[in-house]
Amino acid sequence: MNRKPIVILTGPTAVGKSDLSIKLCKAINGAVISADSMQVYRGMDIGSAKIMPQEMKGIPHYLIDCLDPKEPFSIVEFQKMAKAAMEEIYSAGQIPVVVGGTGFYIQALLYDIDFSDENEHSALRERLEQEADEIGAHAMHEKLKTIDPVSYETIHENNIKRVIRAIEYYEINHSPISRHNAEQRQKESAYDFAYFVLNDDRATIYSRIDQRVDVMVQNGLLEEVTRLRDAGCTRDLVSMQGLGYKEILDYLNGEYSLEHAIYLIKRDSRHFAKRQITWFKREKEVIWMDKREYNHDDDRMLDEMIKILKEKNIYG
Repeated sequence: MNRKPIVILTGPTAVGKSDLSIKLCKAINGAVISADSMQVYRGMDIGSAKIMPQEMKGIPHYLIDCLDPKEPFSIVEFQKMAKAAMEEIYSAGQIPVVVGGTGFYIQALLYDIDFSDENEHSALRERLEQEADEIGAHAMHEKLKTIDPVSYETIHENNIKRVIRAIEYYEINHSPISRHNAEQRQKESAYDFAYFVLNDDRATIYSRIDQRVDVMVQNGLLEEVTRLRDAGCTRDLVSMQGLGYKEILDYLNGEYSLEHAIYLIKRDSRHFAKRQITWFKREKEVIWMDKREYNHDDDRMLDEMIKILKEKNIYG
């Protein structure tokens, strides 16, 4: 079977994926598909650390600035939009390079996981959503501890949508969604792929996260969230659940001080990076690119990646 090529470039938040992805695309005639749940939204630039047009250096980018912040975005929409983008990229004679830190999205695209029953069982979902409103995100997350400890460890309590989905799956199927996901991961990919995971010393990543949050605040994160709130974006929207947005929104709503909001963004971003690394360690056929081994030199990493792509007959 003649399988189409696809390249994945992922890793924890703030590790430096964007710059390397541009160099990679220039080298292999690639186009970027963003695997990020926030960069898909228009007007959410600072908090999502969105790559700006001038930083793209002429490389086509898909799934960025596609939706209004009031529109929902889930794994189902991502799959549909990413597949359409891939067809465009192939038609242009280019290679899709999927860039971003949402491992669940990457897995769904690479192995074509079926989410067609996602919107069934609406009555059960409504009951669970109501329960979450009553008892709160933390208590809802704790329900996962006994029924699905793997999901408990990998899904953050603030990601209430996925927490509810995991509980819902268990109630319907009497088995954990993490087991289902593990089985899905055993599927063969329909693509010839290279799955690169960029990584670095954890202390360095955490330091970069803290610096990035400080820069976001300096660049107008507060003003960005204020504008979104004034446009009618409320805490219950998918877009406003993103790291950096919900904390500033809570500050604007008088929940706590700005200083505490910034502390929470940094803390939860560090926790998120740790969970991302845990996720990628569970994935099969990943190629770890530790920046320390290349003396933090993007060009040296790029040379190694191109060498691997040639060995896999994905490029050249």
